[in-house]
Amino acid sequence: MTIAVIAIQGNVEEHIHALKEAMQKQKLDEKVVPVKHKGIIPYCDGIVLPGGESTTLCRLMKHEGIDIEIIDAAKQNKPILATCAGLISLAKSGGKQAQKTKQHLLGIMDIEVDRNTFGRQGDSFEVPIHISFLNTPYNAVFIRAPKIVRVGKNVEVIARFGEDIVGAKQQNIIGLAFHPELTDDLRIHQYYLQLVQENTG
Repeated sequence: MTIAVIAIQGNVEEHIHALKEAMQKQKLDEKVVPVKHKGIIPYCDGIVLPGGESTTLCRLMKHEGIDIEIIDAAKQNKPILATCAGLISLAKSGGKQAQKTKQHLLGIMDIEVDRNTFGRQGDSFEVPIHISFLNTPYNAVFIRAPKIVRVGKNVEVIARFGEDIVGAKQQNIIGLAFHPELTDDLRIHQYYLQLVQENTG
């Protein structure tokens, strides 16, 4: 089992560390591969799209040809975990902001997002939220986070902060507005690895 972490920009090392810790905890002898160029993703069993700056992330993925490989992987139902900017990049619509900047989105997930809903970097916060596949609350870290303003009929809402949708799942794709890689709680990465195992098994 090999997990590709898109390593163009954003919280790459944090996701790699969290995945390796989760693998160790679950006694999995698997690989995590940072990906900056095309040609690697087709040989991977899962993909992680980190947070960062979504416009830059989308532009560089397109420039490198990684965008097409991620779309193809999604068509093959390979599990994808996308956080913050990664969530935005997966969406079918990024709202008025994305239209204004002509942001190139992957369009894999049938959702519409609103970028930077929760303010600027200085407005970052951590709050316990309920996630549908976890038994107890999860302390979610929000940094310049988006929210999901529309979900398609095949998309399950898995997390809310108040009335706002901050987590969704579409088949084997998990999109989160927050940063699970910035906490010591490995449960989301463990759940994601289970999806990959089930898909490859």
